[in-house]
Amino acid sequence: MSILVTGAGGMMGSHLAELLVEQGEKVVATYLSPTIDMETVGPSVVFSSLDVCDRDAVFAFIEKERPHEIYHLAAQSLPTVSWTDPWTTFRVNAEGTINVFEAILRVRKTSPDYDPVTVVACSSAEYGASLTPDRIPITEDAPLLPMHPYGVSKVAQDLLGWQYHANHGLRCIRARIFNCTGPRKRNDVVSDFGRAVVRGLHQDLPIRHGNLQTRRAIIDVRDMVAALIALARNGRAGEAYNICAESAIKVADLLEMYFDIAGRRLETEVDPALLRPSDEPIIFGDISKIKQDTGWAPRISLRQTLADVLEFEQEQYRRHGGR
Repeated sequence: MSILVTGAGGMMGSHLAELLVEQGEKVVATYLSPTIDMETVGPSVVFSSLDVCDRDAVFAFIEKERPHEIYHLAAQSLPTVSWTDPWTTFRVNAEGTINVFEAILRVRKTSPDYDPVTVVACSSAEYGASLTPDRIPITEDAPLLPMHPYGVSKVAQDLLGWQYHANHGLRCIRARIFNCTGPRKRNDVVSDFGRAVVRGLHQDLPIRHGNLQTRRAIIDVRDMVAALIALARNGRAGEAYNICAESAIKVADLLEMYFDIAGRRLETEVDPALLRPSDEPIIFGDISKIKQDTGWAPRISLRQTLADVLEFEQEQYRRHGGR
């Protein structure tokens, strides 16, 4: 009995694989193009290469391993990249998901009892324009009105999970993931600020930033992976679940918290390149549903998360000679 984690070369997937191994599970962790420093992952995690866009490879992999739990995290996960490369974004996020589901159906042709649970890593970006003050914190029944190609690709992935459950009885659970961060993360506001603060402390450089007035509910990756496991074990097939922190913070206050943890205030300046074509004023989800169905709740404070990220970035700075 094995557990498959696709996208284990990312921040969330690597933490999930580590936790499952710690729990004594047999974990098959796959990746294609890692977005993390793989050397920071514990040696207990055994990685295999898998391109989720390669239909035959996915079919063969799932036929061989026959995992009883699948955490499908492989994705092109950057909204900024989706503006310049919507083609790859849709191939990985939508077609990759189809390949996983179709692989399960292929195994069922010879083994009708094969019935794994698949937790699909969807996104709060699906809500987009629905994230208005009157709907905050947003619930799972809000309209899906994404504001960038990445969000649209995640709507496709989400609804594929519903469709394969409704038409084929696959035990798909749709995890709508809100802002999640922690050690190893790259290209989000928390990790960007963390690296910038470390460089600023060592090189007396200013912190370059985009819009500081948006508000985000930011959850620690360790809470996030615990939620994904809770959904696999206790979630209801076919359902969508928000996974989010329990409060939102203004990005400006996030930066202030970093300065407080670091014990020093640094100069700041706006970087026009960091201003997006569109930006949700607030991203904050209601988590009543996952709490009720699984008993999960976030436990790690944002301050602790930032302190751990800062410590990680300090170590990375030393390890790579200030790069």
